[in-house]
Amino acid sequence: MAVITNKRSVMTLYSGSNDPYSHRARIVLAEKSVAYEIHEIEQGELPEDLIDLNPYNSVPTLVDRDLVLYDSRVVMEYLDERFPHPPLMPVDPVSRARTRLMLHRIDNDWYSQLDDLTGDDAQRKEKAISELTASVTSVAPIFEAKPYFMSDEFSLIDASIAPLLWRLKEYGIELPPQAKSVKAYAERLFDRASFKESLTKVELEIQQS
Repeated sequence: MAVITNKRSVMTLYSGSNDPYSHRARIVLAEKSVAYEIHEIEQGELPEDLIDLNPYNSVPTLVDRDLVLYDSRVVMEYLDERFPHPPLMPVDPVSRARTRLMLHRIDNDWYSQLDDLTGDDAQRKEKAISELTASVTSVAPIFEAKPYFMSDEFSLIDASIAPLLWRLKEYGIELPPQAKSVKAYAERLFDRASFKESLTKVELEIQQS
């Protein structure tokens, strides 16, 4: 469950109690061992101070002194640069660009399905389930060679994928047998101390239901 950790820094994170975008920001904060105050936001219950801080009224919103950030990708990359150890992005420009491209693909191909997966339109939901299942299954071979996404080390890519894999059951997705390497990869992510620390009470109950 997300809590204030050590004394390296004090930030404020406005975070959805069950929101994958907020979740991936919390994973990065935990990986960096950053101390932060968390304001858990329930859907449709935005506090006045968040409305004043963020013109999009969205989570996650990170406040660091006079700086306010409110896009999860921007928040993640800022945290990686602000707290360089452990690094979650490659050092060289070419590899960093490839990582950013993969993060874009994850957002475009996977996170873009969330509205339909959690919406009320049964036909759109069924289509999103089918497309996300097929897309996740198609990358299964990638996880056979390395413990993390094409890497021996945990990265921002893994921090982005983990919240989605944690929620597959909630979305009604059951991966087929040929995706066993994805399931093993997911268990490695879920077993990390940072992932366990990042979970809210609501998110913890997803796997227990």
